[in-house]
Amino acid sequence: MYIGVLRIELYIGGSFSLKDKRRIIKSLIERIKNKFNVSAAETGKMDNWNYSQLGISCVSNEAGHCDSMLNSVINFIENNGDCQIVDISTEIIPYS
Repeated sequence: MYIGVLRIELYIGGSFSLKDKRRIIKSLIERIKNKFNVSAAETGKMDNWNYSQLGISCVSNEAGHCDSMLNSVINFIENNGDCQIVDISTEIIPYS
């Protein structure tokens, strides 16, 4: 079994308040969860209305499948239009 972990930092240019940011991020997280069947949450930069950090994870029996799922999530966020990716960190953890 493999655990795929993605940490992604986003810049949200269209946000002018924490309320705007939360609306955008909540919508993005729900779409990611529904489309890719992964776990996702806002994990950092919660008090800054222009930046957000998301944590996304998945579990699979193949490392390549975890990597493919996380890359699909990254592509989905890039094509979203509401935010820009600032930093990405991925890790595939083998678990026995």
